[in-house]
Amino acid sequence: MTRRDDEGAERPGEFSGPPLLDQQLCFALYAAQRAVTAAYRPLLEELGLTYPQYLVLLVLWERGETTVKDLAGALRLDYGTVSPLLKRMEGAGLVRRERSPHDDRSVLVAGTGRAEELRERAACVPGALLTATGLGTADVARLREELWHLAHRAEEAAARTR
Repeated sequence: MTRRDDEGAERPGEFSGPPLLDQQLCFALYAAQRAVTAAYRPLLEELGLTYPQYLVLLVLWERGETTVKDLAGALRLDYGTVSPLLKRMEGAGLVRRERSPHDDRSVLVAGTGRAEELRERAACVPGALLTATGLGTADVARLREELWHLAHRAEEAAARTR
């Protein structure tokens, strides 16, 4: 429910009454994220990957060898979240980690031959998700643009409150 001014016009961003779960933007995003991740699960299980591992490989396939710091930044995760993920991926033979020869404080990450083999097999994943959800490429492009716009505005709002 939105609040209205003296003339009955809606006042954006203001709600009357108690907050309702299904009216919360955060909950709609959370539910959508969980549903999309669940839709990816069977596609990625065929590759032997989890969703976070798939995201790491997407970055490495796009950028090649990169630092853990840059990888974490690309995924919008903190170092403490990425490090254990990379350790498990290294144990599975998907990535290799090594200290940078130019900076001992920096760790480089690269995909292995096994990761490169998965690259070709993973190429069908985005299309299979579109088929599974019934979304067209134009719908996906519009939705992605709106979500990135929201993400940037939310990041700006969070920065103002720090």
